[in-house]
Amino acid sequence: MLGANTNFPRRLLRWYDRTRRDLPWRSNSTAGRTVNAYQILVSEAMLQQTQVATVIPYFHRFLVRFPTIEALAAADEQEVLQAWQGLGYYSRACNLLAAARKVVSDHRGQLPSSVEQLLELPGIGRYTAGAVASIAFGQRAPILDGNVVRVLCRLDRMESDPRERSTRQKLWARAEQILPPRRTGDFNSALMELGAMVCTPRAPKCLVCPVREQCEAFAAGVQEKIPTPKKSAISPLLRRRTYCIRHGDRYLLEQRPQRGRWAGMWQFVTVPKQNGTSRPMLPVTTGRAKRLGTLTHALTHRRYEFEVFACQTAADPVLPSNRTLRWTSLDALADFPLPRPHLRIAEMLREHP
Repeated sequence: MLGANTNFPRRLLRWYDRTRRDLPWRSNSTAGRTVNAYQILVSEAMLQQTQVATVIPYFHRFLVRFPTIEALAAADEQEVLQAWQGLGYYSRACNLLAAARKVVSDHRGQLPSSVEQLLELPGIGRYTAGAVASIAFGQRAPILDGNVVRVLCRLDRMESDPRERSTRQKLWARAEQILPPRRTGDFNSALMELGAMVCTPRAPKCLVCPVREQCEAFAAGVQEKIPTPKKSAISPLLRRRTYCIRHGDRYLLEQRPQRGRWAGMWQFVTVPKQNGTSRPMLPVTTGRAKRLGTLTHALTHRRYEFEVFACQTAADPVLPSNRTLRWTSLDALADFPLPRPHLRIAEMLREHP
């Protein structure tokens, strides 16, 4: 088993200094960038469940719109959701906004440097707190994301399921044990980089791994069997009917509830698909609905199927006061944060005017 006082940190950091990716939230003396705690927080929020290549353009646009934590704290939730549009997992955006407001109100705009205080912020878990504390402030704080879990399991040939609580506790203890006294932020970044670029889930590049001599899974030839793969479960399929209700050149949007999936975002009128018709009760539509097609959308734990219809309303429809509804043209849809499926539905409408 890899010991706490081996040359593992030295080898890993040497490799990291030589090969690390130039990511916009990382320090880079050549590009004149230094570590910015707010930018680290934003990047860590975006990187949860999302690949680096996808995050980079969103990160740049987000910082143009909200360059400081004060600017983010002063923003309206709809603005933040709009900036996040297309990135998915929108609760991350709401939590990031709530955390920014708490930092401004309780910490005078200065992001806390300790894991304990960071954990008090909305949406900040143990991993994110450790990443911000170590990378932004140099604190000796371990991290444990999917990449690091894979690296540690292979290094120690840990064959128990990393999703089990007891195994998770061992991994956290291990991540803390191997932390060097200095350059903890770079060391944690190097662990994640190793998992992302070399110690990959399938076909790991063991021959170019800087620490393969200390990897027990590699020595035993079982690296591709570790960690224990997650048993695949059948994702439920949720069927919906979406009605693109038109009056003149405008379409009706409804705001989703403030809690749950796609919370607070906007969509074309959508109802669960049931036996028989599932036409919305409001406003009253006239004529026969025209079927535009069907699209599917897969999330981590469920799949959606949207059957899309276009229909007209009666003249001067009256909107009920108990629903948050708005009329808008297709050109003005950019003013509303829409989930990805409804962005695709808008494209269907442009193709079938």
